[in-house]
Amino acid sequence: MGSPYEEAMEAYRRGDYKAALDLVKPPAAQGSAEAQYLLGRMYEKGQGAAKNVREAARWYEEAADQGHAAAQHCLGVMNYNAVGMQQDLFSAAKWYRKAAEQGNADSMNNLGLMYYSGIVFDQDHAEALKYYRMAAERGHAEGQNNLGMMYKHGQEVPQDDGEAVKWFRKAADQGLAHAELNLGNMYYHGLGVPQDYAEAMKWFRKAADQGFPYAQAILGLMYSQGQGAARDDVQAYLWFELAASRLPPKGQLTREKAEANRDRVAAGMTPEQIAEAQKLAKEWAPTKKSTED
Repeated sequence: MGSPYEEAMEAYRRGDYKAALDLVKPPAAQGSAEAQYLLGRMYEKGQGAAKNVREAARWYEEAADQGHAAAQHCLGVMNYNAVGMQQDLFSAAKWYRKAAEQGNADSMNNLGLMYYSGIVFDQDHAEALKYYRMAAERGHAEGQNNLGMMYKHGQEVPQDDGEAVKWFRKAADQGLAHAELNLGNMYYHGLGVPQDYAEAMKWFRKAADQGFPYAQAILGLMYSQGQGAARDDVQAYLWFELAASRLPPKGQLTREKAEANRDRVAAGMTPEQIAEAQKLAKEWAPTKKSTED
């Protein structure tokens, strides 16, 4: 028989959250950082008990104060997003830095974002680049995508489309929708790779299938123009319709533009084709939930 924490983890892995919660409480109260972190996660997710973000934050802080990197990162996220507490960006940065110093790639990427945008810190693209690279080299998909963007735009590094493609591909291979969109754009415009509409469409489709609206709108355009595949008005209508339901009302690519493109395609379709496209749109579901909309 293992320790109470090991027994709690065993129960957690088999999905017996009530038993896991009962088992993890004693070692957490006795000061086990691992148990405190697990207890925090369970309260945050509502596993084995009602969701309680304040209680989650309390146990994360207990573990974080003992140097538990994952708890430090979670506490940073809660401070940043005002979950279970008032927003405190300075505390978020503090906990991200502590976790990053222990090799937590999520915190490295988040610190990079804060430096890039000038949140808490003075805007510093060189520091952003440093943290993005640290995260990227540890296999962090968002860090890889962000590093790719720095190379694409030549920010604190020589502009290098080939290097941008390399990092976009690493992130896209992990299923990050934004990176799939970026890699598709590189193939579409022939930047860092030979222009290849079929390859562009492949990556746009991967992002679109996750529910990423910008990729859905581009996919609609490609089907309507016969780029990367034979022209297909039903598919074009489908993707414009899906994009229109997700795009913001303002910005470079808007809901109104997607609706206008959908209606333009519909003008050349039969009622039966429109009905088919609408049916496909109604039945469509993302392959996995995208958090990047």
